[in-house]
Amino acid sequence: MRRPSNSSTADPKTVEAAAVRLLAGREHSVEELRRKLTRKGYPPDLIEPVMQKLAGKRLVSDDRFTSSFVHHHAKRGQGPVRIRAELRQQGIADAQVEEALRRAEVDWVQLAREVRRRKFGSDVPRSLAERAKQARFLQYRGFDAEQLRAAFREESGEGEDAPDITPDITFEAE
Repeated sequence: MRRPSNSSTADPKTVEAAAVRLLAGREHSVEELRRKLTRKGYPPDLIEPVMQKLAGKRLVSDDRFTSSFVHHHAKRGQGPVRIRAELRQQGIADAQVEEALRRAEVDWVQLAREVRRRKFGSDVPRSLAERAKQARFLQYRGFDAEQLRAAFREESGEGEDAPDITPDITFEAE
């Protein structure tokens, strides 16, 4: 059953209460919160002043959201390429994303190595096909080609002059 539009009964207090309920569950970006309130049927002329008020009170903060997002997704084994793409979809500016990734102080190569081990075990891939399969998985998880090369090089004990057999796959935001 579809709820009736909130626009006929909405006032700033109602919109603010809905926004605070959403924020009570988890951090949201400003853009994400705005989209959710719009989907609930609140009119933009009521949403914008509420967003400004919440931002002024620091109840909604893109900085806090971005930092939390980076830490949470890195702990889940996602790499910087995927995190960057998802944050862009949330309306976060590129400079803010890059700053959050830098501040996170994550060793992305070590994380790629750990994610590979959890999925495929501690044995290094013995064939090109197996290595390519593992590299595609890590690229899907959001690790770039340089992080993959470093992770595989360290895992197998190969030197800097080892052949690069990392598949040429890119992960980009739409």
